[in-house]
Amino acid sequence: MDNKQFQGKKALVTGAGKGIGRETAKRLAQLGTHVVALSRTQEDLDSLKFEIPSIEIVQCELQDWDCTRRKVQEIGAVDFLVNNAGVNKLDRFLDVKKEDLDCIMNVNFKAVFNVAQVVAAGMVDRKCGGAIVNVSSTASMRGLEEHAVYCASKAAVDKLTHVMALELGKHKIRVNSVNPTVALTELGRMAWSDPAKADPMLARIPMGRFLEVSEIVDAIVFLLSDQASMIHGVNLPVEGGLLTS
Repeated sequence: MDNKQFQGKKALVTGAGKGIGRETAKRLAQLGTHVVALSRTQEDLDSLKFEIPSIEIVQCELQDWDCTRRKVQEIGAVDFLVNNAGVNKLDRFLDVKKEDLDCIMNVNFKAVFNVAQVVAAGMVDRKCGGAIVNVSSTASMRGLEEHAVYCASKAAVDKLTHVMALELGKHKIRVNSVNPTVALTELGRMAWSDPAKADPMLARIPMGRFLEVSEIVDAIVFLLSDQASMIHGVNLPVEGGLLTS
C-alpha cells in the first residue's frame, strides 16, 4: 500500500486509548497521517502520546452528547474517521439493567451516530470527500448469550452504516463497517476468558483461532485507503469463516 495516500491527511480515531483503537491510531500515524486520538481515559491517552508523540490527544466522555459534539467540532477538518469506541456488560436478557442498556447503546450506537454526524457535516461543507469506518462486530449477525444489548447495538451500527453510505456517497464520502469476531483485547478477554465459553466459539471458526488485533487494523486501513475506492456501504466480516458455520 502506498503510504503517500495517507500523508497530509487527518484522522480521528475514537476509543483510541486501548485495543483496536490504539493500534489503529498508531498504524495511521506510522503511515504519515495526522492522528487525533479520542478516549475517555486521560491516562491511556497520555501513554499513547508518550509512545507516539505526533498523535494529538483529546479526552472525551462519549456518553455526553453535547460535550462530544463540541470537542469533535473543535478538532476541525477530518479526512478519515474510525468510530471504534465500544463497551459491553455481560448479562442475560432477562437480567439486563436499564443503566447497562443505556450505557452500551450510548457508546456503541449513539456516539457513533453523533461523532459521524459532526465529521460528515464538515466533509460535506468542505466538498472534500472522505472515508468513515464504523467498527462493528460479527455479533451484529449472530446472537450470543449474555450479549443481548451488545448484539443489538452493533446491528444498529451496521444499518446506520448502510444509510450513511446511501446518503453520503453523492458527497464522495465512503462509509463502511468492519465486523470482527473475537480478538483478545481487554474487552475480548473479559467476555471470552472462560475456556468453557471460548472453546465452543473456537470450534465454530474454520481457521481455528481468534483474531490478532493487527488483522482488524489491516481491514480498517484498507477500507480507508484508495484501494477500497469503490467499496461503500459494506459490513466487512473479519472472522476466519465463523459466519459459514
